[in-house]
Amino acid sequence: MMGEPQELSGKDLSGANLRWADMRWANLTRADLTDANLTDANLHRADLTGATLSGVNLSGAYLSDANLTGAILYGATLAGANLRWADMSHADLTDADITGANLKEANLNDAYLTGADLTKANLTGADLTGADLTGVTLTGTIGYTPSTEEQK
Repeated sequence: MMGEPQELSGKDLSGANLRWADMRWANLTRADLTDANLTDANLHRADLTGATLSGVNLSGAYLSDANLTGAILYGATLAGANLRWADMSHADLTDADITGANLKEANLNDAYLTGADLTKANLTGADLTGADLTGVTLTGTIGYTPSTEEQK
């Protein structure tokens, strides 16, 4: 049985080694996780609204149903991460490595994906309405077909 959700709102966790951390349901609203190592961490249903995650390593992390609304993930590594049903609306994923990630049914409304690498990512049912896809790498993605306008 899991204890109470962790209350880490606004905390400075920059550079922290949180590899394999169990942070399900954690409140990380506006937390600073710059350059933190969250490889293989469990962040299921965590609230990361407005959090700073620039340069963070979330490779293989479980972020299903996580709230990343307005989060800053500039240059973050999300390779192989599970972001199914995650809310990443208005998030900044500029230059992020999202290769092989599961973004099935994720909300990426108005997200900034400029220069991001989504090679072999699963985008089935993902909502990319209004997302900035300038310079995005979409090689081998599943469930996404660029519109004629995006291919120009």
